[in-house]
Amino acid sequence: MSKARVAVMLSGTGTTMAALLFASRLPDCPYEIVLVLSNKPEAPGLAIAAAEGVATFAHSHKGLSREDHEAMMHAQIEAAGADYVALCGYMRILSPGFVERWTGRMLNTHPSLLPKYKGLDTHQRAIDAGDSHGGCSVHLVTPALDDGPLLGQIPVAILPGDTAEALARRVLFAEYQLYPRMLAAYVGRELDADWIVAKVGELALALPETDARNSHGSPGWRVGGEKSGKFFAYVSVRHHGEDAVALLVKTAGPDEMNALIDAEPDIYYRPAYYGASGWIALRLDRPGVDWDHVGDWLARSWRAVAPKRLTRMMDVVDAF
Repeated sequence: MSKARVAVMLSGTGTTMAALLFASRLPDCPYEIVLVLSNKPEAPGLAIAAAEGVATFAHSHKGLSREDHEAMMHAQIEAAGADYVALCGYMRILSPGFVERWTGRMLNTHPSLLPKYKGLDTHQRAIDAGDSHGGCSVHLVTPALDDGPLLGQIPVAILPGDTAEALARRVLFAEYQLYPRMLAAYVGRELDADWIVAKVGELALALPETDARNSHGSPGWRVGGEKSGKFFAYVSVRHHGEDAVALLVKTAGPDEMNALIDAEPDIYYRPAYYGASGWIALRLDRPGVDWDHVGDWLARSWRAVAPKRLTRMMDVVDAF
């Protein structure tokens, strides 16, 4: 199974990172930790990662602008081939530019039941408010602090006479359970055939005059109407003995198909059933799929078979 490659950013003890790391060693976990980074070279979490054979990188942010330090960290993450970034107690507010580079691919754990108590001192604030529960949340990271879409939460009861320190210790146990599961579920969805088909369908049906219809057991999408419609895309779900979930779209012909396969054999291949007709397979059950690229292929294949009245209309729209 191809696994999503995750880089972890931390500033402290690394216990939450360790929860992610050891969960990644379990059978069928869809991710692996490929790099642990820190803005504090003395952070104990780096030693844990190194002892477990995980690459590490550290550089103090002191004396550097935020942008320069983040550029250094981003270069290391890219060099490691990471598909996702997991924040595990990284005690620096990231710039909007850095966050936007990882839109939809950066996760964080926060010690409160968001949207309550963003920022610091979350446990004391929950106690002072008279809440019955504190807890933790895992969410996607956006430029706004602790404001991204929620992926999951666990409530933790506040006991009579509780202190912020005592509550914090119990919430950590909840975080160790929640974060690995939410990370696995989030990155694993991109390997799920039903999710892939739904994602392709969303992009395909956004094109003019398209409809969905199965063909030879594969989900497919047509353009041009009920009677004269032509297929411009299929999703092959391990059909004909192929070990892949792939998008099938039209190329300009065998020469282009062969050139694409030669250039990127991990992404493209010749489909058993449609390859002779100039269709190419774009493998989608892999981490880090560029869905904008998939959308471009769908639009191109759509143009190849759409009625001239529709392509002329699209040419006019594109001109503006």
